Amino acid sequence: MFDPLPLRTFVSVAETLNFTRSAELLGLSQPTVSQHIRKLEKAAGRHLVTRDTRAVQLTDNGDALLGFARVILAAQNQAESYFTGSAMRGRLRFGTADDLALTQLPQILRDFRQLYPEINLELTVSQSGALVRRLNAGQLDLVFIKQEPGAERGQLVRRDRMVWLGHKQLSLEAGQPVPLIVYQAPSLSRTVAINALESTERTWRITCNVKEVNGVLAAVRAGIGVAVFPQSLIPPDLAQIAALHGLPPLGDVDFVLLDNPGAAHEPARALVSAILRRPGNVAAVQSGR
Repeated sequence: MFDPLPLRTFVSVAETLNFTRSAELLGLSQPTVSQHIRKLEKAAGRHLVTRDTRAVQLTDNGDALLGFARVILAAQNQAESYFTGSAMRGRLRFGTADDLALTQLPQILRDFRQLYPEINLELTVSQSGALVRRLNAGQLDLVFIKQEPGAERGQLVRRDRMVWLGHKQLSLEAGQPVPLIVYQAPSLSRTVAINALESTERTWRITCNVKEVNGVLAAVRAGIGVAVFPQSLIPPDLAQIAALHGLPPLGDVDFVLLDNPGAAHEPARALVSAILRRPGNVAAVQSGR
């Protein structure tokens, strides 16, 4: 009754509440995304999504279908895993940068645990630099981190743009230092922010040092300053502010997977495959999902 391809599109729309963003993540055109939603609505005989020029919302029936869609897609993945003989056991010590946990990663990990219940998944959430150090020390098997574009090491998951993030009502006074909310050093986003401002001779001051992403978002919501953040991870109540305040461009960032060559290969490869196949990531786009 329900085709998995439109269901994947519907889940993406439900998670982003944005047809354009979903089209970009899925590697589809926006008319194709709309076509998939209409196909599901025809199959269900119900309206699933309402949208106008300002907002996209799920109807009550859309909320109901979202739960079913996730179950259906997880079951499909389980069936694929079973019949391709991919069941396995072992331990996987996985680390992820804390802001990347704002992506589809939690759902990926839930699905992964359902597909491979015999794998003991140990999760570490930290900053990218700390995770790489633990990987190099043999304390982790696989990490999902951010790094500068074009680095030789790592499997590219997705390339994103770094942007200036701020509260929608934030006001920056002309000629005054830019108030920065930054991770403690060493930090990629901290370095990117300071280098960009200094390259344009713009003065700055650090108004908040944080250890994790919730601290960044709380400080930005409080109007304490601005932060550098991946564009695809911006919460709906916050905004890009460069155009309003003349802040310099920041460039791109890569989301990558790094593995430990000395770790058990099968569990790590299974999780790498699950992440890459997710809509909007490299393998999913290349396969036309």
